Amino acid sequence: MFYVLGDIHGFQDKFDRGLDLINVDGGKDAPLYFLGDFSDRGPDCKSVIQNIMDAQAAGRPWHAILGNHDQMFYEFVKTGRNRFDPELRADLSWTNNRLGGMTTLYSYLKDTPIDHPEWVSWDHVLEHGLGNDASDDLLDAVSKIAREDATINTHLDWLINLPLYIEGPENHLFVHAGIRPGVALSDQARDDLLWIRDGWLEYEGPLDHMVVHGHTALDFPVHHGNRINLDGGAGRGRTLVPAVFENGKWFTLDEAGRSPLEP
Repeated sequence: MFYVLGDIHGFQDKFDRGLDLINVDGGKDAPLYFLGDFSDRGPDCKSVIQNIMDAQAAGRPWHAILGNHDQMFYEFVKTGRNRFDPELRADLSWTNNRLGGMTTLYSYLKDTPIDHPEWVSWDHVLEHGLGNDASDDLLDAVSKIAREDATINTHLDWLINLPLYIEGPENHLFVHAGIRPGVALSDQARDDLLWIRDGWLEYEGPLDHMVVHGHTALDFPVHHGNRINLDGGAGRGRTLVPAVFENGKWFTLDEAGRSPLEP
């Protein structure tokens, strides 16, 4: 038996509820897999990541993989540039409020001043974001402040060293976005593992593993037969839905207990 949580996106309250449901169903020492995207959109990225790191350090069987939002967090802090990816609309950037990077920085830096003529306040930027029209100089100033924060550096070191996938029990594969069908696991492209949608979401053929992923937000987790999408849209205002696999069957959890998750 093992449990899985999809994209948390910085919501500590949703994370706490999910853990409570898992603890009631299987106990605090149950194996738990996280599908990445711990950061962005929600207000509590700092505490979400710290909680998982602390649990792993205490020896709990918690396993985590990297998500595309976590990768963007890392790249912005290290380079001062917003990441543009082929899978991401060209008019979007990590500090745009639609992607929610500023909520991540706010969770760490809300009390840290920035000395820059274009800067207003963290509260202002949290409300409005830093869009594509933000100057490179301002982005550099914000990322420099982030690079100087000890907790951010510790968390980024943890994030960037997470695996891109985990081959789990009973032939399950845990990955953030998905895989490129027909490509050997060892040959999968990093961008596909973190970002893929086209060529993946519409694929209905057989796979070498039961692929368990997040990344593409749904109204509720769905079992597609060859893959399971557990991103129930927590980053878009919906709930975080824990799932459990036991005796060859999948279930979702809520306060009433288990509900079958079937193709």
